[in-house]
Amino acid sequence: MTLSPADLAKYAAAAGALDLVEPGMKLGLGTGSTAEWLVRLVARHPAARALLCVPTSRRTAELARALGLRVEDLDRAGALDLVIDGTDEVDPAFDLIKGGGGAHLHEKIVAASAARMVVIADASKRVAQLGAFALPVEVIAFGAAGTLGRIARALAPLGLGASAIALRGGGAFRTDEGNLVADIACGAIPDARALAAALAAVPGVVEHGLFLGMCDTVVIGAPDGAFTREGRDGARFAARADPARAADLLAAG
Repeated sequence: MTLSPADLAKYAAAAGALDLVEPGMKLGLGTGSTAEWLVRLVARHPAARALLCVPTSRRTAELARALGLRVEDLDRAGALDLVIDGTDEVDPAFDLIKGGGGAHLHEKIVAASAARMVVIADASKRVAQLGAFALPVEVIAFGAAGTLGRIARALAPLGLGASAIALRGGGAFRTDEGNLVADIACGAIPDARALAAALAAVPGVVEHGLFLGMCDTVVIGAPDGAFTREGRDGARFAARADPARAADLLAAG
């Protein structure tokens, strides 16, 4: 099986977070293509049977169960030790845009329930400033057109009045909670915290994809298996995973 350089980099990032997983942990499992590598690796971890895993989406839950991990919902699990998730963008302050898979509501709740959040990504997700990736905003279906109008008005004072706003899939896409996702093409976001506050104040908005001050560790993977793990405190660790193992993980199911 031949894997793309992007897939190998995602695998390396996931492998770079694996030694943070310890027996007995209550572990949040993220959603998305990079997080799926993490789930496959965790299932092969020596401590796998001693973990309690809380997925951030139905898709992740189905994969985790299929691989034999012990899955529990967040209410029963309670406070988590660690969540490992992917991202769509990460800036130098470790602020994030997430929600490309539409799971950012569950992802943010799980991250807020964890003592530590680790993000795994390939180098393309590192940006100098958030906003190149469209910002997902989960909205309820009732009165959605009015909600989009209020979002547009909230963006104007922030210098983002020209942003394009569109319902994902023309309104056909639904989150695990049955809501819609509005993708906002902001371009560079001058003040992410001001934007987060403005969106949170709009009636009809359930949650936005700005994850600010939540992540404390970022693992960046490369196609050759190299990865760097960096902490918001300046700590840095570099090593290499075996890229040949990636194909074996997929072949195993």
